[in-house]
Amino acid sequence: MKKKLNCEQIGALIAFYLDGTLSPKLAKYVQEHIENCEQCQDRYCKEIIIDSYISDDINNSYTTKQYEIFKDKLSEYIDNELDDTENIKMKKITISNPLARQDLEDIYSFKKLLHGAYEKTKNELKTDYSKSVINQLIQNKSYISFYKISALFFIMVASIVAGLIKFLYF
Repeated sequence: MKKKLNCEQIGALIAFYLDGTLSPKLAKYVQEHIENCEQCQDRYCKEIIIDSYISDDINNSYTTKQYEIFKDKLSEYIDNELDDTENIKMKKITISNPLARQDLEDIYSFKKLLHGAYEKTKNELKTDYSKSVINQLIQNKSYISFYKISALFFIMVASIVAGLIKFLYF
């Protein structure tokens, strides 16, 4: 990473940082930002305080069979790949289980962060070359197909004429 992380990105990554699930390089960038930004230091301290009040016993009481089902189907839920019945079940689990709700909020924050990074990169490009490349491919392919068909037609007609001449004169 050449650029520093902004506060919004830190907000999305702070839970993963506390869990220790970030790569060492990314964790280093998060730590550097937290050390240099008072707003993110406050957010980080609040997250630590909240984590200290939530004990493992409370987390274990919410780790139910429903929560395990929720975790298994979370990706499908985010991508809107579930049918209506399964979608409603996932919403009920999200409402009733704080761990499921936190997981969903974390994923939506991460998805928003990724989308923002994509849009920023897309907007930084002056020209979108993909459309022009696709148009050139389509145009070239149609010309190539036309010439191939024309050549095959000419060869076929020449073969028929040559066959007729051979048949009639020999």
